[in-house]
Amino acid sequence: MSFNRFDFHPDVAAGVTALGYTEPTPIQEQGIPPVLAGQDVIGLAQTGTGKTAAFVLPILQRLLGGPRGKVRALIIAPTRELAEQIHEAIGQLGSKTRLRSVTLYGGVGFQPQAAKLRAGVEIVVACPGRLLDHIGQGTINLSKLEVLVLDEADRMFDMGFLPDVRRILKALPAQRQTLLFSATMPDDINRLAREILRNPVTVKVNIGTPLSTITHALYPVGGHLKTEMLLALLYATDTESVLVFTRTKHRAKKVGQQLERAGFKATSLQGNLSQNRRQAAMAGFRDGSYQIMVATDIAARGLDVSQITHVINYDMPDTADAYTHRIGRTGRAARTGDAFTLSTSEDNDMVRAIEHAMGSRLERRTLPNFDYNAKAEDPRANARPSSQERIRARTDRPAQPSGARPQPARASQPAAPARNGNGNGHTPAPSNGGASRTPSRTPTTTHGVRPGSAPQRGRRRGPVGTRSR
Repeated sequence: MSFNRFDFHPDVAAGVTALGYTEPTPIQEQGIPPVLAGQDVIGLAQTGTGKTAAFVLPILQRLLGGPRGKVRALIIAPTRELAEQIHEAIGQLGSKTRLRSVTLYGGVGFQPQAAKLRAGVEIVVACPGRLLDHIGQGTINLSKLEVLVLDEADRMFDMGFLPDVRRILKALPAQRQTLLFSATMPDDINRLAREILRNPVTVKVNIGTPLSTITHALYPVGGHLKTEMLLALLYATDTESVLVFTRTKHRAKKVGQQLERAGFKATSLQGNLSQNRRQAAMAGFRDGSYQIMVATDIAARGLDVSQITHVINYDMPDTADAYTHRIGRTGRAARTGDAFTLSTSEDNDMVRAIEHAMGSRLERRTLPNFDYNAKAEDPRANARPSSQERIRARTDRPAQPSGARPQPARASQPAAPARNGNGNGHTPAPSNGGASRTPSRTPTTTHGVRPGSAPQRGRRRGPVGTRSR
C-alpha cells in the first residue's frame, strides 16, 4: 500500500513526498488510521520501525484546522536526543504546514524556551523535568491541549520519570486524545495505560525480537582484552558507520579517545557532555564526519541514523530488552546490519537471557591471530607515586655526613613501555590477521592485529572471525 491511502492534506502529503516515503511501515500502516480517527492508541514496536511518523503525521493532519499559536499537541520523550529527533521530524514532515514546534529539556537555557512559548507554538516536544519547570513557572499554557503522546514509555519509566509523568498528567485537560508508544509493556506502563487511555486500540509489531535484517555474533574475550578485541574487529571489518555501546559515561569517553588515538574518526555521546557538544557529536555522526560513535544507553533510543552498518556492544547490556533496543539502531529502513557483542565469563547469564528472548542461539566467533592469552597489565606498574610516597622517599634518604659534598642524583630508571590505546602495555608481534591499511596517525598496537587506519567505506565484508558451535 502507499501513503495515498491515508488521504492526507496536500501540505502534509508534501512532507511525506519530500522525505521520499512511498510505502508505510507496519506500525504506520496499522497505527495511523486509528490515530486519524481520534482514538486513543497503544503502539508497541521496537526502535527503528517508524513509530515517530506514525503519530507525527496524524497530529499534523489534525492541527491544520483550528487555532494557531496555542499548544495543542504535547509529546513527552525520555531524552534530549529523542526530543530533538521528534522535533526534526515535525519540521521535515510539516515543512508546508506552517505549524510550529519547540523542544523543552534541561541542560540549556530556560528563558529562550520561554520566549518561544510566548511567541506561540502548536506542538511541544518535552522531557518531563523541564516541562514541569515550565508548568511551575507558568510559562506554558496547556489548557487548549488536544493530543498527548508518551513516546518510548518504557524507557521513560526505566529512567525514573513515572512520578513526573503523573504530575504532568494532572496539569492537562481531561478531554484529549492520548497515544502511548513503547517497545515493551511492563506492569507499570500497563497500569498507567489503563488509567489514562480510553478504550485504546492496541497495535503490536515485532515485539521482543530483533529485526530480521540484523545478523548477530558473540565474541568471547577476557575483560582486560576488550579494547584490543574492539580494535581488531574494526581493523578486520569494512564498516561505514559504527555505534559502540558501553555501560558507563566514563568508559564511553575513554574508549572514544582510544579509538581516536588508533586513527579512527570517532566521537563519544554521554551524559557529561554539554548540549552543544552532544548535538555536534550527533550531527557529525549523521553526516559521516565521525565514522564511530561510542555511547551509553542514552543513544539506544532516539538515535535516528539510518546508515548505521554495525552495532558493537563493548559492554553487555543489563537486560535482553536493552540488547534489542541497542542493536535496533542498525538494520533500519530495509537495510542489513551486523551486531557484535564482546562477552566475558561474567556475562554468561545475560547471554542465556538474550538467547531465550530471541529464541535462538547467538553465534560464537573467534578472531584468527588474536592473542587471547595476553596477560593483563599490573595497574601499579606505571602509576605515579602519591604525594605521601614521594615525601617518604625523601625522608628515608640516608643523611649526608657533615661537610660532605651533595651526591648527584642517580639516573632515573628507564621509562615504562608506552601504553597502547587500552592502557595495556603488551606489544605483540604483528600478524597478517587484519587488513593492511595506512592510518592517518600512528595507531595503537593491538594483540595479534596489524595496526591500520579506519576501514574504508563502501564494500561490506562477510562474517568476521571463525565460527564455533
